[in-house]
Amino acid sequence: MKILVTGAAGFIGNHVALSLLDAGHEVLSIDNCNAYYDPSLKAARLERLQSYAAFENIKLDLSETLKVLDVFSKFCPQRVIHLAAQAGVRYSFDHPEAYVSSNLVGFFSVLEACRQAHVEHLIYASTSSVYGANKEMPFSEKAPVNHPLSFYAATKRSNEVMAHAYSHLYKIPTTGVRFFTVYGPWGRPDMALFKFTKAILTGEPIILYNYGKMKRDFTYIDDIVTGVIKVSAQPAEISLEAKDIDKSPVAPYRIYNIGNSAPVDLTDYVRAIEEALGKKATCAMAPLQQGDVPETYADTTALQRDFSYHPNTPVAEGVARFVTWYKDFYNI
Repeated sequence: MKILVTGAAGFIGNHVALSLLDAGHEVLSIDNCNAYYDPSLKAARLERLQSYAAFENIKLDLSETLKVLDVFSKFCPQRVIHLAAQAGVRYSFDHPEAYVSSNLVGFFSVLEACRQAHVEHLIYASTSSVYGANKEMPFSEKAPVNHPLSFYAATKRSNEVMAHAYSHLYKIPTTGVRFFTVYGPWGRPDMALFKFTKAILTGEPIILYNYGKMKRDFTYIDDIVTGVIKVSAQPAEISLEAKDIDKSPVAPYRIYNIGNSAPVDLTDYVRAIEEALGKKATCAMAPLQQGDVPETYADTTALQRDFSYHPNTPVAEGVARFVTWYKDFYNI
């Protein structure tokens, strides 16, 4: 199958593309390889894919709509997995324009290209951040998501609404997947695991926000990839079932949480990193940051119901795998 993956130089996109290539699919990636974080890490991720004859990456910004349309028309993808985006809650405070360009204009480009290319199924990344001020745990797809706490979350919720409109108007099957704190080898340098590992190794303090009283539904990258691949293989359909609150009665559209469904205390997460490194951390406490939430917890009932999805990577094991990769990649 011909599958277009946006963001194959990124953390999740790279793992998804590799899994698809191993399964024998033809994969075309669109990625602008921007400098939000170390471009050399993105280049190294792409190198993992370049050995496959069935892979090609096109360096292109998704906000260049006409060029995106041209790529789609030439490649004629059957399936699109859209994982490229401007990520980061805190970065959105000072750089909202980057989120408009990438997450709104870029997503429109993908939707319109899918329409014109008659794509069979569009899968796109959303985020647990859309739950915002919601305090009912675990976070369920049936919960209201009308109060985002960051502009990043607002743009990702906008993607879900835009997708529904396109699904309804043009009958494009779309599936949004809300990721919960993804971690693992080849991860992003702006995320906690990467930052904490680097700081502990260099003897610098790590900052624990909300004075360490945080819980996160940490989800290992392999479990995320499994969920994405399972979902991508079955296009969304219109659902008239009242129980299918994650689906739509008027459009081939659906939303799924992909998480570990097992929140972990931040202090326990730090302890797992310490054990993997064999070195203690120096911790500095700080108040909860603007736009952040004290806890995330994924209700994955819908994904279990439709795809028998069950993540199986314990946090201690996943962290150890990351540390092994980190030491190898940086020659430590």
